[in-house]
Amino acid sequence: RVGMVRIAEFPRAPRLSSCLYISTGRLSLLYLSLAWLTVGISAVSRQDPNSLLYTLASLYGSSSAAEQKRLTVLVHLADSDLAWLKDTTARISSLYHAHILAGQLLLIHAPPDAYPAQVGEGHSKQNVDHAFLMSFAARLSDYFLLIGEGVFCAPNFVTHIYSKVMTLNPSPWALLEFSNMGTTGKLFHSRDLPVLAHFLLLFHGEKPLDRLILHFRTLLVQENQILSKPFLFHHRLSHPTLHDKKDTVVQKKNPYGPSNPPASVFTDMVISDAHFPWEAYTLDESFFWTNSIHIGNHLTVVLNHPARLSRVQVMTGSLVEGKYALAKGQVELGYGPQRMPQDCASFELLGWLSEGQMDRELLQESAADPVSCVRLVVKANQAGGLMIRHIYLWEKNATKEKTDQS
Repeated sequence: RVGMVRIAEFPRAPRLSSCLYISTGRLSLLYLSLAWLTVGISAVSRQDPNSLLYTLASLYGSSSAAEQKRLTVLVHLADSDLAWLKDTTARISSLYHAHILAGQLLLIHAPPDAYPAQVGEGHSKQNVDHAFLMSFAARLSDYFLLIGEGVFCAPNFVTHIYSKVMTLNPSPWALLEFSNMGTTGKLFHSRDLPVLAHFLLLFHGEKPLDRLILHFRTLLVQENQILSKPFLFHHRLSHPTLHDKKDTVVQKKNPYGPSNPPASVFTDMVISDAHFPWEAYTLDESFFWTNSIHIGNHLTVVLNHPARLSRVQVMTGSLVEGKYALAKGQVELGYGPQRMPQDCASFELLGWLSEGQMDRELLQESAADPVSCVRLVVKANQAGGLMIRHIYLWEKNATKEKTDQS
């Protein structure tokens, strides 16, 4: 035990079935068995030390108190770096003290000598890491959800998964997928985990984890993929530092899509620990989530350097169902950059949102002046959640280059 976090080490045994030991302290296995879903994460030290913390923040920030009562989060700290282990344990203990005491968060660690002698780095170690994780999780809940580090979750993902499982019953299945990213978002029956753990251990050097999981699915006589949409789990593009509701985003340009030049993102809306303002401006599937918005609230993109834009697209609401869209809002273009504070001296209306969306090509005369800001403004109070899925910008020169290439 380190601090308030119970770390369960696997004893030095060659068989997974005989090497599980929980240092529960005041926690009881009977209490832990009441969970409906276990979310499993295998974490290692990496360049971004906050990757695991971002994922935990998203897991708890995207689930209600009622959902968390049916949820256990199991983290395998699968790294031999003692400094990283102590630091990670201390940070999680400090941030999630209540979840640990409630038995909703468990940390485990397999010491290096518990691994087979022939395990190296790469996918071989990753497979064994997950074999330990799954073997430990087998008796914690009815279902097991595998996700990775650096992942954020859609709001109320537990309820969405529960609804999908109930819809499929009593039809048999071995694997449900709630994301199209590698091993993230894979749902299993917990009763299948001991066999899957032994399967990963037996073939750890043969294939990467995602391919072994797909092969295991076919062995359980599920030939076709069951992919649930909209996806509930997405990878973060990057992790900017958050300072006073401001984020700076620098990303690669896609020559076949929007440019989204480097910019800072500001908002006066409520910011959670799971979805940040800059996520509305990335070129991946991330989004900004907030709630209880009021007339006059805004999300403003301030470009690092003024740019001539040829097109602006703003999308709010979920991708498939259109829920959590902005009912009444407008998009404005800003000119005359100001640095203290970062803003623009003047704004002009570009257009109103229709059903939470706006896609507008700028006229030749409008595109002549370089734009410094793009601002989404709330024009009516709105209860409940708001999802700003993305703000895409096309630069005039970038559009011309694409035309020349075609």
